[in-house]
Order: sequence, then structure tokens, then C-alpha cells
Amino acid sequence: MTAIDTVDIAVIGAGLGGAAAAALLVDAGFDVHCFEQAPEFTRLGAGIHIGPNVMKIFRKIGLEDRLAEIGAHPDFWFSRDGTTGEYLSRIPLGDHAKKEYGAPYITIHRGDLHAEQIDVLPKNQVHFDHRLTEIEERDSDVLMTFANGQQIAARIVIGADGINSLLREKLLGKERPRYSGWIGHRALLNMDKLRASGLEFETCVKWWWEQSRHIMAYATKGDGSEYYYVTGVPVDSWPHEEGFVDSSREEMEAIFGGGHPMVQALIDATETVTKWPFWNRDPLNLWSRGRMCLLGDACHPMRPHMAQGACMAIEDAAVLTRCLTETGIGDYANAFQVYENTRRDRATKVQTISNANTWLKEPEDPAWVYAYDPMTAALG
Repeated sequence: MTAIDTVDIAVIGAGLGGAAAAALLVDAGFDVHCFEQAPEFTRLGAGIHIGPNVMKIFRKIGLEDRLAEIGAHPDFWFSRDGTTGEYLSRIPLGDHAKKEYGAPYITIHRGDLHAEQIDVLPKNQVHFDHRLTEIEERDSDVLMTFANGQQIAARIVIGADGINSLLREKLLGKERPRYSGWIGHRALLNMDKLRASGLEFETCVKWWWEQSRHIMAYATKGDGSEYYYVTGVPVDSWPHEEGFVDSSREEMEAIFGGGHPMVQALIDATETVTKWPFWNRDPLNLWSRGRMCLLGDACHPMRPHMAQGACMAIEDAAVLTRCLTETGIGDYANAFQVYENTRRDRATKVQTISNANTWLKEPEDPAWVYAYDPMTAALG
């Protein structure tokens, strides 16, 4: 990296949104480099949903078939009462999604998805162990200083650096994200214990209780060899300094015990479980300034209850790439404005519904989310 001191486009953060932005910009012919603070790629996180709206983007960068091969393909998103097991909604996916929305709907391990995204990027254009510490916008570029001592100048900078984005802080000033009043437990289950229950587990099901407490449970591999859940639980405060802490089967039992036998089987198959706070910010009134622009959680973080947080970041990446392709880097200011005009209402609507935690609890038509095509949608 020492030989490179100037690039056209710098993407800060090589998470799902940043890696998508880098791949799409490379595909569009731009000189783009991605800078990631982690020292190396690891199989982090757990489950994630990728809707047809985003599989269309992966089609563009040649990943759709590979992800469809790895991931699980739920025929339905089921919502069920956590105590009685009554079905509250059955939202068709599977072949219906391919036919009606133009691409498959998959559930997958976040780490497996991320590995495929990193793999398609040119190795000399992804730079790990680059934690951004300072940003200085100058007349013709942005000078970035990293914790490892590197200094890189870029004509434009895209902040895909998450809810604690340094770029966001540069644009808007210091402001801690707000605790949402919710935590989530995450666990990959012991499949032997799960199978020992003798029950048939649906590929994608959300179990609901009062106050919108819930467990979202789904397969993360196409062969059914991995099953995962994430919860949503209202809790008054997050007293920990850490980003997440260990939980326990006993805690899961205390919160969700005495429910439907399938819920009890999830708890019984839990060995290692962590709990995470859900953070929020208000919708932004500023997505870019000068040569710097934001996407994903840096811009519109949301609780994960629609399973669309990462999908919105990847949609952002697709629309921003299209805008820059139309204008060229020279007219970045116009590209950023059209990008914001195109994305603001949709991202804010998804953010609002995610935070309300009502998505697909009752029968509804999700076409406005899943049938959307970021590669062809009208630009604002």
C-alpha cells in the first residue's frame, strides 16, 4: 500500500455495504480502494436475510448463483404466536419470490455472505488494518490518516463505517447513538439437540409474544445443517461498556420459557448465546457534504426487525454507484444529491417500520420492499 498515496474513490469500511459499494464501483470501471479497520477477515456475526431486492444487486456483480447455492430458501416467512403456535401470517417466498419479485429470497450466515463479497474484490484494492483516525477535506481531495500511520488522499470518500461512523461525526459532529430500549440475543444452535426434539423446524419463522417480544429463527445453510435465532426483548437500559456480552440458556429460559414446544426446543438446543443492544439514530437531514458521502448504518441505522438493515446498505451502494456512473466523479456533488433524493424516503420508511417491529406479523403484501430493483429504479 505504501506506493499508493492517491485514489479516486475511498470506501471506509469493508462490511456488507462497503464491500458491495467497492464491488459495484470496480464493476463500473472506477478506481476504488476499500479501507477496513479489522486486521483480517473473520467469519463474524450470524444469520442474515437477503431479499430479492438485493439478490438483484448480487446478480450484477456475479454472486447471485453462488449465494443461492449456499443459502437456505424459505418457502414462507411464518409469524406464529409464541405460546399457542397459532399462525399469524404466512408470507409466500420461495418460487413465489422468484416469479413475483424477480429473484430468490435467501437466509444465510452473515460470515459466509461476507466471505463471498470479499472474494470478488481485487485483493490489492482491499486494505485491512486501516482504522481511520483523521479526515481533512482539501480543495481537490480528502486526506485520510489511519492508525497504522498511512496517509491516503481520495477525490471522494464513501463512509460505510457503521453506526459509529467517523465520517458521520466529521459531517455532523459528535453524537452518541441512542439506546433503543431493546436488546437481541443471538445463537447458532446445537443441531444434534435440535433434531433430538423430534420436531420439524420451519426454514424461517418469527415467534411473537406480548410487547412485541420475539424470536426470529431460521436456517443459515441450504443443506439445513445450521439453524440460528435472534431475539428482540424490551429492556430499560444497556449498562455494559462492551458492544455485546455473554448470555445463557438460563436467561433464555427466564424470558421465553413455558412457550410453544418448538420454542422450548430452541432454548434447549442453545449452548452459546450472546446479547446485543440495538442502537438508533434519528433519520439524517444530511447524507453528504463536500467530497464525503454516507451509506448504510452510518446514515440510517435501524433495529433489525424487518431483516432489511444490511439490505438497505447494499441498495444504497447500488444507487450511489449508478449516480456516480451517470455524472462521473467530477460532478460528485450532483451525484450525491441525486443519490440522497433517490434513497431518503425508502430508507426512512424501512427504518421507521423496522423500529416499530410490525413487519409481516399480520398478512400484508411485501412487494414494495422485495420487488424493488435498485439497478433500474428511477433516480431522483
